[in-house]
Order: sequence, then C-alpha cells, then structure tokens
Amino acid sequence: MNAAPAPGAAGAGAGGPARPATSYGTALPFGLHRVTGAMNALGTLWIAALMVLINADVVGRNLFASPVPGVPEMVALSIVGIVFLQLADTLHSGRFTRADILLDRLAHTSPRAHDALHALFHIVGALLMLVILWASWEPLAESVRIREYVGAIGAFQAPVWPVRLITLLGLGMTALCYGLLAAADLRRMATRRAAP
Repeated sequence: MNAAPAPGAAGAGAGGPARPATSYGTALPFGLHRVTGAMNALGTLWIAALMVLINADVVGRNLFASPVPGVPEMVALSIVGIVFLQLADTLHSGRFTRADILLDRLAHTSPRAHDALHALFHIVGALLMLVILWASWEPLAESVRIREYVGAIGAFQAPVWPVRLITLLGLGMTALCYGLLAAADLRRMATRRAAP
C-alpha cells in the first residue's frame, strides 16, 4: 500500500518517465477545498481537546481518586465525529490508503486509462457516500425524536444527535469532493484525447 503521488505530480523522479497529474490537492470550485481544510483543522483541534480531557481524567483518577465524569462516553462519540470531519480533506489531498500497483503502471503506459480508472474510483466513492448518507438520515431523526444520549442519568449525559449530524455533514462533503474529483479526472482525460 502506497501513499498517493504528490498532487499534480508530473514526473516520476530523476530521469524517470513523466507521469500524469492527478486531481488531488487542486483547488475545488467555490473554494470548497478551504471548507474541507477547515473541517480537518476542527477535527485536529477536537483531538487536542480530547487529549487534554483524557490526561485530566488520568491525573484526577490516580492522584485525587476523582476521575472526570463521562470521559469514556466522550471519547467514543468523539472518534466518530473526528473521522467524518477529516474524511473529505483526506480524500481531497489524496491520502486515502489504496493499492496503486495498477495505477502506477497505467501512469506510464496509458495516461488516459489512468485518468479513467481514477474517475471510476471517484464515481463509485461518491455513490457509496450517498448511499451511506441516505441510510443515516433516519437514525439522526430518531436520535433527535427520542433524545438519545450516552452516559447515565445523574452522573453524565451527552446527546448523540450532534455527532450524527457531523457524520452526515462529513458524508455529504466527501460525496461532493468525490464528484468534483471525478469531473476533474474526466476533463483531464478528454484533454488528453483531444491533444495531438
């Protein structure tokens, strides 16, 4: 498993054959790459806050026999929220883990096939995100309706719906990012076909 090439990379290395550019890391329409970057930064700040909370719980538990209430529940909710906040930017920057043996070969032998395979990957990814997004609406509505929470009454309670909403926002942004990357791949493929 390899990391994706540098965004827009045009060369494979010193003296190596040229490899086609990809859509990763390029600016998205309407400045959406800034939105994905902001979501990623928010997820990073959330991780930092979580680290502070966990350390406070450890210190309180061991030194003062007084743990911070609700830390396990907050960690469980936070992991889900952080993942979906950072998902779109991870895709946009080309950092999804993938097997790229075939892509590397096509990059040198058939750039148009390379673009087509990227486009297919992005189209399938967009469809998958939309299916998950559609399936996630009802659990969110139900969570709001029944006032779902984690924790125990009288000790610690936290509502679940905000994390479910963050999940939907992350899925929607990732689906949009997949669609825009697919469109960029198809435009690049068409340009190669039109080139002499």
